[in-house]
Amino acid sequence: MTPTLRALRDLAWSRLEAGVRDRDAPARTLTLATIGAEGAEARSLVLRAVDRDAGTLDLHADAASAKVAEIGADPRASVHLWDPGASLQVRLRGVVAVLTGPEADAAWDRVPEAARANYGGAPAPGRPIEQPGAHQPGAERGRFAVLRLRARELEVLCLAGPHLRAVFGRGRDRWLAP
Repeated sequence: MTPTLRALRDLAWSRLEAGVRDRDAPARTLTLATIGAEGAEARSLVLRAVDRDAGTLDLHADAASAKVAEIGADPRASVHLWDPGASLQVRLRGVVAVLTGPEADAAWDRVPEAARANYGGAPAPGRPIEQPGAHQPGAERGRFAVLRLRARELEVLCLAGPHLRAVFGRGRDRWLAP
């Protein structure tokens, strides 16, 4: 069977959707890359929602974190997934909207009580402390943010079987040399 662009795109989105449903799926934890003062910044975040039709991914963050400030300065970002079981690399490039307040209420309601302490406390994430443990966790609704990446481009590299690579978006879905 000859692979199709549609089949490869669908494979990528289905793997991302699995990351929301299955705690053990490779897409559960993605790498988010933003543009910081010193250049590229990358960190791992848990995938919380996928909307294939809208081309969006939702991740959660502390609104006082550096990544939120970086997105505020330049909303362009990239998300990376390596799925070893499928020998699949997925990259999404797009812009990130930071949703807070009423826009993030439904997502906050789904955050387990124990996990809410990840959004708040003092000092803010990444700030210096005197020693390990010199941080006061705290669940602060006002510090919870949803990072919604709207993909402008999806690039898929499949290394299972014959190597396949394609890019989707910006009105130019096409095969690429692997």
